[in-house]
Amino acid sequence: MSRQADIERRLDDLSTRVRHYTDGVSETADGMATRGRRAVGRFNRVDTGKRIVRAAEDFADEANYQYRRLRRQVNRHPVATAAIVAGTIGAFLLLRRVFRSDDED
Repeated sequence: MSRQADIERRLDDLSTRVRHYTDGVSETADGMATRGRRAVGRFNRVDTGKRIVRAAEDFADEANYQYRRLRRQVNRHPVATAAIVAGTIGAFLLLRRVFRSDDED
């Protein structure tokens, strides 16, 4: 075989492989773009936005309710509240001491 024919054959093989790789990259990029469009489309719907807003409002309302409830309890039962806080801190310190490794002593 002549040297020129050998070079042409190698270039053809190389161009075939390059086309194969670029087709694969192109398909992957198209797939990613399509998935991205679908994901953005899901969040751009009016229903999704309204649901997120409603969930945030519900969360804020619940936090406000719990805060007011706690304030009422503190105002009505200050000694009981102090006892609950002291018990919580004591339990935390006790658990910390129990689960502390021997290396930290």
